[in-house]
Amino acid sequence: MPHFQIEYSASLEAVVDIGQLCEAIRARAATIETFPMAGIRVRATRVDHVAIADGNPKHGFIDLSVRLREGRPDAVKRDAIDQIFATLKDFMIPTMASHSIALSAEMRDINADLSPKFGTIRDHLEDTA
Repeated sequence: MPHFQIEYSASLEAVVDIGQLCEAIRARAATIETFPMAGIRVRATRVDHVAIADGNPKHGFIDLSVRLREGRPDAVKRDAIDQIFATLKDFMIPTMASHSIALSAEMRDINADLSPKFGTIRDHLEDTA
């Protein structure tokens, strides 16, 4: 873990490279000690039906949800979400200069007892030591 889920309004596809946003989030997460490299997953889902603010379709949004296994101190989680949100903001600032876009993020703990995991990614990571 962690899992980064990006939801974004469909109107943003014309002005935001969502694939590059996913990579920017992944790259930043990989530098944060509390996020194990093998557990990082970043995915994005386009939301076709939205109603924002005054209903004008010019408005868009990006909502980033971060889920990670419980057990980290609040200060560590706060620092991590602040760094990830700063990455999202930095990525979006140029586009937000000319487009109406709302950004949000949330981090949630996952109960390890109720979230089984299995995989071989660690077996296939290149040794960077």
